[in-house]
Amino acid sequence: MAVQEARQGAGRGTGPGAHEGGCTCGDCPHGAREGHRRAVAAFLSRRDEFASGQGLPAAVAYSASASRQWVSDELTQSADLVAERGRVEGEAWLGRLWRHTAFVVWGVVGALLLAQALTAIGAGWTVARTAGLLAAVVVGGSLTGAGYLHRARGGALAPVIGEDNRLSTSRAVAASWVLFVVYAVLVLVGQLAAASGPGERDALIAGLELARGVGVVTVVAVACGIAVLVRRVVGLRVLGQRLQKVRADRPRGADLLTDDSGRGSFADIQYVVVGAVALAFAAVRLARRPDQLPDLPWGLALLVLVSAATYLAGKYAEGGRPVVLSVVRAREAGDLDAPIRTGDDIEIRGAGFVPPGAQTADRLSRMVVRIGAVHVHVPLVPVAGASATRRMRY
Repeated sequence: MAVQEARQGAGRGTGPGAHEGGCTCGDCPHGAREGHRRAVAAFLSRRDEFASGQGLPAAVAYSASASRQWVSDELTQSADLVAERGRVEGEAWLGRLWRHTAFVVWGVVGALLLAQALTAIGAGWTVARTAGLLAAVVVGGSLTGAGYLHRARGGALAPVIGEDNRLSTSRAVAASWVLFVVYAVLVLVGQLAAASGPGERDALIAGLELARGVGVVTVVAVACGIAVLVRRVVGLRVLGQRLQKVRADRPRGADLLTDDSGRGSFADIQYVVVGAVALAFAAVRLARRPDQLPDLPWGLALLVLVSAATYLAGKYAEGGRPVVLSVVRAREAGDLDAPIRTGDDIEIRGAGFVPPGAQTADRLSRMVVRIGAVHVHVPLVPVAGASATRRMRY
């Protein structure tokens, strides 16, 4: 259906004032998402046409190498359009994301209000409940204001979006702990402001002592340190050409649990899971004892530290330089094996030429592999029913 619409697209939307898929008008049928979808459908149609042997001009049909080059150039132009439409769609999606994050934030505040009201039926309303709601309103208002100021970069999620336009696992975990600690301190501040007796005020101030919150403070320090260190490690490895990073069209929630290629990453998954479990325990402790910082047990704190160390080790281990395994003479069907001579087409076979996340055609069309002093653009070879072939011929 998408291919048929792409073939019919030339007859639609060509009148005056047509959007042609480049606008960002929200639900407009000719908006950024529709433009990207049509560009993908047009590329698939073109790819299948070339894969079936059709569409070749007579001027290049006589030569196999000329045909390959012409087909690759045509597919590259179509893939470049897909990449451009994907970039526009990603920017439009980020521009709309800040409203969704604001709705989620205030939804959490509403859920907290409902939980406080239900649990107060038997126990009665307390100052701690009022302080908790006021603290949630302050945090929610701050996140909403910050999200509006950064609405072009994803709203409240802007600080946890990395330079590669993906959600950063280390930043997300650190931001979660920082927000929780800020909320816990605001709860204590609200109770301190409402306290009437000096003994009650002294008890609340004592709840901020390091002896009671050393576990939480340690976890927050480690999580923030890991976020800063991972950013530094990844940056140095990219500059040192030991790691390749490809920018994503837009951030996705799955980025927290996967690597750049979209496969599940053990280091990321265990870091998120362990951090979420520890954060849930700390939230329960805060609900039970709102008059002090959550006393996270050292056993659970050490578990978070081990998880953070595993995550950091995984960041050190990922990536690697491209490796050339063999160089052979390119052979057409029916050709005999022969040594490489001057003027022959060659195939360089190896691993790591294409970085994770760059396997799609729109990514491959922009990839350049440097072999010695030679810079080689990745050719696109059409295969019906599949993305541009993983085989690269140089």
